[in-house]
Amino acid sequence: MAKEQRSSKWTFLFYKESAPADYLVILEELHIPFILSPWHDKDINRQTGELKKAHKHGAFFFDSLKSYKQVSELIKDKLNGPSHVEVVQSPKGLFDYFTHAENKDKTQYDLNDIEVGCGFNLDKFLVEMNSDDFMQEVVDIIEQNDFTEFEELVWYARANHTPLLGLIIERTYFFAKYLDSRRCNPQRSNIKKEEENE
Repeated sequence: MAKEQRSSKWTFLFYKESAPADYLVILEELHIPFILSPWHDKDINRQTGELKKAHKHGAFFFDSLKSYKQVSELIKDKLNGPSHVEVVQSPKGLFDYFTHAENKDKTQYDLNDIEVGCGFNLDKFLVEMNSDDFMQEVVDIIEQNDFTEFEELVWYARANHTPLLGLIIERTYFFAKYLDSRRCNPQRSNIKKEEENE
């Protein structure tokens, strides 16, 4: 007999017609960080051309490994959802699916209608999922503000864009070296001297 798969990240869905009206309260009472898609109420069945039943996709982020059976029973018992659950293979892929961001042929759903709870930090999640974009943004911030010290960057992030602070901390080596190279660049020194002489 095969061993049951276990994971700390599981995705599920539930239908509007059978979900408890207070589904958010119920989820909060579970004390499991979660994220929910907007209501998918405009999805079309490709075979029939009819509207699918309104539903939400969701994901749990457990602190420890959970089995299919544990998560399946949780969804059935608490949200009256289908028993089928799946391991999250890619948090970014799942998040994009929540809004159909990468599939323009499907109805696009609003990012602002995503619901989270039990300590799930959506801003941090978005930075982690789009770290390449945010790396570019931080480099632009450094250039636009003419920062040469790591401290300046940290203070800026704390005051203006706290979700970036985590990325800056995770990539301290890169940003510290980049700031060092800006400060020590001989061309930069020459440009500064020319500006002062004008």
